[in-house]
Parts: sequence; C-alpha cells; structure tokens
Amino acid sequence: MAGHTYRQLAVLRAAAAGHVEMTCSREPHLYVDGLACCDPTLGHQLAGLLAPEPAAPRGPGLRVPAVLTAAGHAVLAEPAPSAA
Repeated sequence: MAGHTYRQLAVLRAAAAGHVEMTCSREPHLYVDGLACCDPTLGHQLAGLLAPEPAAPRGPGLRVPAVLTAAGHAVLAEPAPSAA
C-alpha cells in the first residue's frame, strides 16, 4: 500500500464491493454509490488499478461499473501500514 492514499484505497475497496462506476472517456470520472467523487483527479491516479466492466455497453460519457484490475487486487492484498 506504500504510495497510495487512504482515499485511493477506500475507492479501490468500494470498487471491489461493486459500489464504483466510471465514465468511458479520456478523462474518467468516478462515482461511488451514484454520487460523483469529490476528487476530480482520482480517476487518473487510479488508472491501471480500475477498469470499465468488460461486459458493459460503452460509449462516450457513459457510466459503467468499475472493476479492479490485477494490479488493483494486488494493492488491496498488501498488508496495511502500521500506525507508528
């Protein structure tokens, strides 16, 4: 988890639980439980860790379920940092 913020990790956990959607666009926007994510750069920061659901219909600007990539699963599998 080194190098990832708590917000990034929270969004990855939410995506793993099926609560995240993303837009199909060059500038992906994230939605958690139907609400727009408050951090407009988070979609770019998580590029490579989240991907649009492969079976979902796609089109510019459409919102589709976000799924974790193998790299996203690996980040969540890392041990949590200890509070020192």
